[in-house]
Amino acid sequence: MDIDPKNLVPVPLTIFTAMFMHGGWLHLLSNMLYLWIFGDNVEDVLGHLKYLFFYIMCGIVATLSHGFLNIDSRVPTIGASGAIAGVLGAYMFLFPKVRIKTILILFVFIKIVYIPTIIILGYWILIQILSGFAEYDSKTGGGIAWFAHIGGFVAGLVLIVMMKKRKRGRY
Repeated sequence: MDIDPKNLVPVPLTIFTAMFMHGGWLHLLSNMLYLWIFGDNVEDVLGHLKYLFFYIMCGIVATLSHGFLNIDSRVPTIGASGAIAGVLGAYMFLFPKVRIKTILILFVFIKIVYIPTIIILGYWILIQILSGFAEYDSKTGGGIAWFAHIGGFVAGLVLIVMMKKRKRGRY
């Protein structure tokens, strides 16, 4: 006997449960790689509980951004990418000059280089924006929630400014 999916999880809760599902191993592993590289530093700035709240809020904003801009879509939205994009936005704001060890591939040349965060994550968000608008209103989109990434990233930038611990100076 089949169970109607509407009965498994109340619809309002799916905005949370979708953040913990992925479309395959590559989707999961790539999200975890980004979280591993950037997440702990943002968590160090915010503390554990504020980081959890930050992460969930970025995920919610990401899902709403995607839903608002794809209101007629019948494709389920899953994954932590939007919340992790929020972590990337926060990291870029907090550590713009930190140099990230990166594999650079140019045709047959492979080299490990150190590139500033602002360049790597600036390039990443630019690709998300260009891809999102290239596929916007397309009936044959690639199944990637570009606007969830963009919404999460912007949420991360805004929320980190509001939530980061204030440094206390002498008066």
